[in-house]
Amino acid sequence: MREELLKERPQRCPTHPGEIIKEDVLPTLKLSVTQAAKEMHITRQTLHRIISKSHGVSPEMALRLGRFCGNGPYLWLAMQQRYDLFQAEERIGDDIEKIPEHSMASRAH
Repeated sequence: MREELLKERPQRCPTHPGEIIKEDVLPTLKLSVTQAAKEMHITRQTLHRIISKSHGVSPEMALRLGRFCGNGPYLWLAMQQRYDLFQAEERIGDDIEKIPEHSMASRAH
C-alpha cells in the first residue's frame, strides 16, 4: 500500500517549506526574519530567499531548521522534496509520459 501512495501525484502543489516558516513558524515564535536568521546562524538574506520561495531547503538548512523548530531535519527535507518533485513534473511531465515504463519487480529473480 505504501508503494501505491508513493506513486500518487498530489492533487495540488505541496506547500513550500518557506511558506510554513513565514506563515506559521515566525508568527508563532513572534520572531522577525532578522532575529530568526541570527538564531540559526545564517544571513537574513538566506532566510528571506527561502521564505520568498526563490530558494529551497538544503540538507544543511534542514538541520538548522530542525534544530530551531525542535522537529528535526527530515520533515523539512521531505517538504522540500515533495515541492521540488511536483514542480519538476509540471515542467517536464509531458516528456516523462513518452518514456516507456519497465517493471523492475517482475525481473528481480
